Amino acid sequence: MIRILSIGLCLGNWLGIASQSLAEQQSVPWSFRNDVQVVFTKSGCNMGACHGAQAGKKGFKLALRGYDHDADYNTITRQARGRRVNLSDPGRSLILLKATGAIPHGGGTRFDTDSLEYRIVSEWIADGASGPRADDPTITRLDIDPSQVSLKSNGEQRKLTVRATYNNGRTRDVTQWAKFTSTQVGVVSVDDDGIVTVTGRGEAAVTVWFGSKVAVAAISVPFDSPAARQAIANSTRVNFVDDLVLDKLQRLNLAPSGPATDAEFLRRAYLDTIGVLPTGDEARTFLADNAPDKRVKLVDALLVRPEFVDYWSYKWCDLLLVSSKKLKGPAVWAFYNWIRGAVEANVPWDQFARSVVTASGSTIENGAANYFVLHKDPKLLNEATTVTFLGLSIGCAQCHDHPLERWTLDDYYGMANLFSRVRMKDGATDGEVIVFPVNDGNIKHPTRLGTPAPRPLDGQPLGVDSPGDRREHLAKWLTSEDNPYFARAIVNRVWANYMGRGLVEMVDDLRVTNPASNEVLLSALADDLRKHGYDLKHLIRTIMASAAYQRSAETVSGNEADDRFYSHYLVKRMSAEVLLDAISQVTGVPTEFPDYPKGLRALQLPDANVNSYFLNAFGRPAREFTCECERTDESNVTQTLHLSNGKTLNDKLKATGSAIDKWLTDKQTDAEIIDRLFLAALSRFPTDAEKTSLTAALAEAATAPADDDKAREANRHAALEDLAWAILTSKEFLFVH
Repeated sequence: MIRILSIGLCLGNWLGIASQSLAEQQSVPWSFRNDVQVVFTKSGCNMGACHGAQAGKKGFKLALRGYDHDADYNTITRQARGRRVNLSDPGRSLILLKATGAIPHGGGTRFDTDSLEYRIVSEWIADGASGPRADDPTITRLDIDPSQVSLKSNGEQRKLTVRATYNNGRTRDVTQWAKFTSTQVGVVSVDDDGIVTVTGRGEAAVTVWFGSKVAVAAISVPFDSPAARQAIANSTRVNFVDDLVLDKLQRLNLAPSGPATDAEFLRRAYLDTIGVLPTGDEARTFLADNAPDKRVKLVDALLVRPEFVDYWSYKWCDLLLVSSKKLKGPAVWAFYNWIRGAVEANVPWDQFARSVVTASGSTIENGAANYFVLHKDPKLLNEATTVTFLGLSIGCAQCHDHPLERWTLDDYYGMANLFSRVRMKDGATDGEVIVFPVNDGNIKHPTRLGTPAPRPLDGQPLGVDSPGDRREHLAKWLTSEDNPYFARAIVNRVWANYMGRGLVEMVDDLRVTNPASNEVLLSALADDLRKHGYDLKHLIRTIMASAAYQRSAETVSGNEADDRFYSHYLVKRMSAEVLLDAISQVTGVPTEFPDYPKGLRALQLPDANVNSYFLNAFGRPAREFTCECERTDESNVTQTLHLSNGKTLNDKLKATGSAIDKWLTDKQTDAEIIDRLFLAALSRFPTDAEKTSLTAALAEAATAPADDDKAREANRHAALEDLAWAILTSKEFLFVH
């Protein structure tokens, strides 16, 4: 049967039919790839909660989101003895009887018999249920109009239109077939027809899916902040970071906070850059300095300190999972020392990445080769590499096409096949493994015959029989300036370290459907990093020099709820290791770690597999999975109880030789000790009110009834312990402001 395409059907456009009247109608068969599959997707039949689940439903399994047309066609027309389609009586086809609720269906009614969906499927069956063809038009681009829009008030609506472009040059309005999602339902909602409705204020991305493509529209709903315009106009602009942050704030009518105080900036810069507090003397000197460029000089000084190497080596050890859980002691030290050497030499990030993914030889002599010992399987190497260096989580595509991105099984196994020719053997010394490439070996595709072509995610494939180390091809693509992910991923990680939140959050989730809160800024930072040879110290200087980074954490009227656009500094708790080191520094009592020298700081540990109740309680990552989610900065009751009654802090305060002991031995007055405590812990002097109150309290404790001077001194020591405890458990100490 040949059915007539009426003027109202959207298919005409993409096939080149510009129907204006009934006289201009013409016959066109429905396409399984471009029409029938679209119906199943729009109706939810091939979603993860239905037949697109890994095991399908009730014996009927479709490819997730309809990405595998050949497999779905075979399932629909050949499996179940062909009962799912009835060529002689389309209306009695099982896929139509179930979808319309004519017979019981766990998924309920998906469409009615008088719908366009029913017409497409039934007429496709009546026409002979032809399968996908090699010359079917395939989608090349998806566009959403408008792609950026500003709305004003609750309840205001805007209709989005979606058009698909195919490889034959034709376009098609696919709005009614697309699937829409809002990333911030508290800002805007979107219905199945693409109608956006304002529900709050801020910015949201509406993502639209059709076929294998995704498009994103940015929807802004400005805040009601009368003072925002003037505050933005008066804000300092140091570099392009400020220009782009303020552009976003202006679009959202969001007032920026003022600059941080010198004390706030000093403490923030130390903790974010080298992971230690400034000493009391360093704080005193900086606060007394009146030079206008003292912040710039401070940043430069921090970047050359040995603690900078400790801090960033530890961070990259987290990322690369350096741990004795899978590596023996000598290998742990070799990997750690290799990373540390790269940080100390400020090795460009692209060179760092190339050295890791192509590492060969002895894991003791070339510590980077331990990367392959930690991830022995090509699939594990694939997933670790994409998360580590691209910020992409593609693990879902191991079993089915990715539900949130465009990556397919073919993409996954093509990338994994680049690692299939890496071999390992035991070396001559304890913990030593020899890593080397070979010229044979491939992985199998789980659903297709033959070998998946070795290919980076969206790069050029290698021939299956191409000689040489396949990893070199991967490394070239990975660090290419044309790679849209590499520079953005590391920029996002460094930005999150300093600003408290990634431009894309989470930092391991850089997908199209999880857009950046400031896409222009992320792209600009990535371009600047490429331009400066992937120099991470240059990136750090750029961020720290900006007024955005130096902004106060104190909110102003209108920006209290902002946690995405950097109108104020986002307060964050110190990480577990930094906090433990800070407590040790202020109390003057180092933490002792089993089997490590006394005095070694937590940030100097090469291995995360070190027994420490404190570090575990405060969210240290286990280094088992390549994911920022392993580390947590969420507060909990365990942390509160440990700070209050646990051994870590209380034992340090009571320890012989502590900072309190030294101050008393040096005959410091109460006023002097209060200054020292505040400077050491909070990088500021106490206010007059604080100093008056605390001095009186200490004097009262020292004159409490006691039999002799020794007892009174003990009372004074106990009072100073209480004061130090109060400061070290305060929010001002525990958090970076």
